[in-house]
Parts: sequence; structure tokens; C-alpha cells
Amino acid sequence: MGKPPKSSYELVMERLRAADPAETKKTPLSAKQKEAIAEARRVAAARLAEREILFQDALKGMHDPAERDKAESEYRTDRRRINEDCEREVEAIRRGSAKPVSR
Repeated sequence: MGKPPKSSYELVMERLRAADPAETKKTPLSAKQKEAIAEARRVAAARLAEREILFQDALKGMHDPAERDKAESEYRTDRRRINEDCEREVEAIRRGSAKPVSR
């Protein structure tokens, strides 16, 4: 006899797999890639810690609320940029096209 009918779940999963671009399919990372990702995250964590220290130090000398708001805004922007840079570098490493970004 023929194959039993597929469930709706199996049909949906087949469609998702067919629609999934090749770039998003996960391949196992090599040891070198894992180390490069870990290094990128360590560098980002160090940059964030450095920025936190500088920000806290700068706040100690600020008394004007407008200055504090501006410094806090810049600090948030710097944190977001550092995190985005890290994630971009990790994705490049996963794709195999990484060029280490040293800062």
C-alpha cells in the first residue's frame, strides 16, 4: 500500500524547510569558530565594562541634570553599538566570513 497521509504538522514543517534560505540553516561550528566567537564576546564584555567605568566616573563630576541626561544617552548608545558590533561579528564568524574587528 501507499504511505499514510501526512499530518498538518508534517506538511507545515516541510513548507518551512522549503522556504528556509540556506543561510539560516545551522551547521555545527568548528572549534576555531567557537573560540573566535568566545573571543569576540570577551572583547565586547571588556569594552562594555570599560565604558561602564568611564561613565560612572564621569557621572561623579556632573551636577547639571541636562549634562547627566546627555551622558546617559551617550552611554546607552555606546552600549547598544558595542552589542550590535559583537552580534554582527559573531554572525560573520558563523557564516565563515569573519574578519576579526580589533578595538
